[in-house]
Amino acid sequence: MDIQYLLWLQELRGATGGLFDEFFNALSKFAVNFLPFLPFIIFWGVDKKWGYIFMTNHFFGELLNGVIKLTVCAYRPWIRSDLIEPAGDSKTAATGYSFPSGHTRTATTVYGTIFVWQKDKRKWLAVLCAVLIVLTGFSRNFLGVHTPQDVVVAFLESILVIFVVGIVSKKIDGNEKVYDILTAIGVIVVIASLAYIQLKSYPMDYDAAGKLLVDPQKMMNDCFKAAGAFLGFLIGSYVDRHYIHYEIPFGSRYLPLLVCVGAGLCLAWKELFAPATIVAAFGGHWGNFIARLIMVLFAMIIWPLVIRKECAE
Repeated sequence: MDIQYLLWLQELRGATGGLFDEFFNALSKFAVNFLPFLPFIIFWGVDKKWGYIFMTNHFFGELLNGVIKLTVCAYRPWIRSDLIEPAGDSKTAATGYSFPSGHTRTATTVYGTIFVWQKDKRKWLAVLCAVLIVLTGFSRNFLGVHTPQDVVVAFLESILVIFVVGIVSKKIDGNEKVYDILTAIGVIVVIASLAYIQLKSYPMDYDAAGKLLVDPQKMMNDCFKAAGAFLGFLIGSYVDRHYIHYEIPFGSRYLPLLVCVGAGLCLAWKELFAPATIVAAFGGHWGNFIARLIMVLFAMIIWPLVIRKECAE
């Protein structure tokens, strides 16, 4: 049924002459290329407490999604059926195994956190985020890169993370000892996750020409990225809580510019400089791990110090 549904959407794409392809492709790309930087922006210049919540939801959710993907090892729709033809460059842009959808997970986590944050303050924004969650999830089906179950489970997984993190945040608010315990547990989770994904077995299926259908080594790259980012968040939060004590310099005329520059530097590192340096030197696994670790440490330690210094002058 899932493949039949994707084939029906594929026929719809053809019947409309690809009219909606770029719209849904843009929604998907925005979810993974730009949304992940929103938690930094919130942390630097809007609301530090909610910045922490955004980052916890996003980075932990990303690692959880990666571990689930590498556990289930579900093949992409076009591998399961030769009839599936993803739209545009969606096929080349899709990384990792299929289940659950990483794009849907990111969109639901970030938009969903905005929804919880703003539902009583700016209802129009909360409603917009709810619509964007639905549209982004649907875009993964429409483009032919994920099955409905990939999208639904990613949505449910993200809602669960938001719910649990919200409850825990309220219960331990201000309790530094508990924060430190959770930080230590988080580090153990990162180590255990990396050990697990490297030691477990993976399907090794070949096509008629003897070519490996899916290389599990490549499929691990996203999980290494997630592990590096989550570890960076754990270390960065510890350093901030115990040594930096960053406070947003509200009222400074330099703050908006510094927030924009910081986001731009993180984007440039992720898209340009990290692949050309760290990833090239250390490979897809540990290169991506180190690159994301550096980016998050920069966002949580270095850039807050820069903001504080520049805004104090």
